[in-house]
Order: sequence, then structure tokens, then C-alpha cells
Amino acid sequence: MKVWTVSNQKGGVGKTTTAVSLGGLLAAQGERVLLLDLDPQGSLSAYFRLNPDDSQSSAYALFAASADADDSLSVPALIRETGVANLSLIPASTAMATLDRQLGAQGGMGLVVRQALAGLEARFDYVLLDCPPMLGVLMVNALAACERLLIPVQTEFLALKGLERMLSTLHMIARSRGSVMPYSIIPTFFDRRTRAATEALRVLRDQYPEHLWQRVIPIDTQFREASREGQPINGFNPTARGAQAYASLLRWLLAGADQPLEAEATAVAS
Repeated sequence: MKVWTVSNQKGGVGKTTTAVSLGGLLAAQGERVLLLDLDPQGSLSAYFRLNPDDSQSSAYALFAASADADDSLSVPALIRETGVANLSLIPASTAMATLDRQLGAQGGMGLVVRQALAGLEARFDYVLLDCPPMLGVLMVNALAACERLLIPVQTEFLALKGLERMLSTLHMIARSRGSVMPYSIIPTFFDRRTRAATEALRVLRDQYPEHLWQRVIPIDTQFREASREGQPINGFNPTARGAQAYASLLRWLLAGADQPLEAEATAVAS
């Protein structure tokens, strides 16, 4: 079972869209995929019409059970269907916003998600974790549980600061665990008509060439339409520019995310 975390220490950069889109593409290939919403805002849960204000049967239960040393919690019982074949979800709860205050000083709380996922290895091929945009117990859990970090970065300069903070956090965690986590930077919300977007993309290519996916996720109104229908974009409109861009990203990730695909090394989605 492969575990990927989607994270950035800035909101509004396309984290949920990335998790849903990659999850939908993997599911369409026949992979058994679990989405885990670790953001108290619950955008991923709301995408599939689940209410994050409901703290029952949510990821919050994982932390509450761990804090209480309750071994009776059934992790599979938290899993909900999304209506998309091969794609399941453990939803978030707004109550998760209180976890840092409630449990942040309690020992062992950084491995809750990793331990929960260990019991699901026979059930899923991929797990994608959607994170809140701030460093805390939820992000620490997501980084401790995953084997690859995906960092969506909106192609504008304020988002580059969020990337810097995210990489600083990643380096701090690498020192504590004694190894460097593989990570990939994904340019999102690219609009080639604007100078700001092209300049931000140039900075990303100049400063992070070894970890940057060389293509981009373009601005595409089909993302909004797909979310309104509660469908990943590949299921809603597989010919959309956004769907094609995420399909290219997934091929790159599955190829190892360390070598550009031959026909796509310098291409930019239009």
C-alpha cells in the first residue's frame, strides 16, 4: 500500500483538487484508493457530500481513541463510500481543529494515522492524505504516515512563501526521523496569459529543478463543475485540460517522479 500526502503551508493552492483528481485517476485504473481528510475545514469531505460538522465516524475518532487508549475502535467502520468505484473516504470533522490544544502535548500522538493505516494494507492499494495548511499534530501525522509528499503550489508569488515554509517543515522532520522524504512540487492554477503566473513558474523551475514536475495544472472551470457533481474531474470530463494535466502528473509519479516523461519534459498545458 502506497501512502501519499498532499500538503502545503498555504491554503487555496489546490490540495483537495489534487487529492481528488489523483485518487479518481488511480481508481479508474482499478486501484483500490482511500482518501483521508485531515483538514478540519473538511473540503475533501464536502466534495463528496459529507458534512464535516458531524464528528461521528470521522478521522477525529482515530485521535480520540488513541488519547483514551481505546482499542475497540474499528478503523474500517470509519470508511465511507464516495459513489465512485474503487474510491473510499474517511471524512474529516471540524472537531479536529481542537486536537492541538487537547492532545498536542500528549506523547505518541504523531503516529496515530500511521498506526491506523497499518491495519488497512490488505484493503487498499493507495492512500491519499489531504492536510490542513498549518503545522500541527494533523500535518505531523500525515508526514509521518506517508512515503511521498506532494506539494501543490499556486503559480503566484505569495504561494511561493508557503512552499518555503513547507520545505522548512520537511527538513525539520527529516532531521528528527533521520531520512529525507521524497517530495514533488506541483505548479497549480497556471494561467499562461498572466505575467505573474509565468514569472512564478520560472522561479519554481530555477530554484527547485530536481523536485519540480515540469508541467502545470492549468486553471480550468471544469474543476468547479466536477466538484459541483461530486465527481473527480476524470470521471466528469476526461477530455478537460485539467483532467489531462493530472493524468500526465500521475504518469510521472508512477514512473518514479525523478525523470521527466520523454514527450512531456518541457511541455506546458495550454
